Amino acid sequence: MKKFNTQEPLSQRFRVLCLVAIMAVLSACSGIKLAYNQGDTLLYWWLDAYVDLDSEQAPEVKQDIKELFKWHRQTQLKDYIHILTNAQRQLAGNLSKADLDADYRDIMNRTELLALKALPELTDLALTIKPEQLAHLEKKFNKNNETFRKKFIRGTVDELQEQRFKRTMEQFDLWFGDFSRDQEALLRKASDTRPLNNQIWLDERLRRQQKILTVLRKIDKENLSKEAAAPLVQGVIKDMLARMQSPEHKQFLDAYTDSTMQMVLVAVKIATPEQKAHAQKRMQGWITDFNALAADTR
Repeated sequence: MKKFNTQEPLSQRFRVLCLVAIMAVLSACSGIKLAYNQGDTLLYWWLDAYVDLDSEQAPEVKQDIKELFKWHRQTQLKDYIHILTNAQRQLAGNLSKADLDADYRDIMNRTELLALKALPELTDLALTIKPEQLAHLEKKFNKNNETFRKKFIRGTVDELQEQRFKRTMEQFDLWFGDFSRDQEALLRKASDTRPLNNQIWLDERLRRQQKILTVLRKIDKENLSKEAAAPLVQGVIKDMLARMQSPEHKQFLDAYTDSTMQMVLVAVKIATPEQKAHAQKRMQGWITDFNALAADTR
């Protein structure tokens, strides 16, 4: 990608890819096939909103994204079928915290593989980023950060807990269908057990954005070669995919991840046979879609 400027874009853009591909498994997307087939266009639009690609950059970025999706379709989708089939077995059996830990590591490993696959193209793009595009990117970051503050920082603890619970229940309802009031009460208790500190998420967001901008500015200012720039871009990618680094933030993330998995276990434990059948049917639909997508040789 001779012009892959983005650095949160580096981070967020891979999340978009995962939303379209890998993370569709986790986000309960009901239209995987449609989303995946439009993924290259959606990703380009998203990237352009951050970077404001010029007429020289746009064709190369579009082609690089197209090639990345082609590689992904040909080499990765069968693995996602395996993930879903395994999830079906786990749901039908006695799902454990160890199962969820293994699933999480598997997803993260595949996300990293996808991100690093694009490293050469991302480096090429970083070499072409212009000062005005850096200013556009920083402005976009600032706008998104203000939106984050409005949604997730301002408000009482009870309001933020309620907001988080509603978002979680939207996902659980997609997976299992509607839950009863008694079931929701149990899930609300599990949700509120999760540590709540949205300032930490914002701090990490700001830190990573600054790293992105710093790397891009260094590449531009020092007119680095591709060989010199590649390790810097790779460092950004690794940082985007890594867990929080500072001891106090890592402790929070570990507790948050553990309690979120416990909440998933509660949801599975209290789900009725009909609700589990709903989840099995949804996953089977994804498996069918991934098989069709993998067979498409476009």
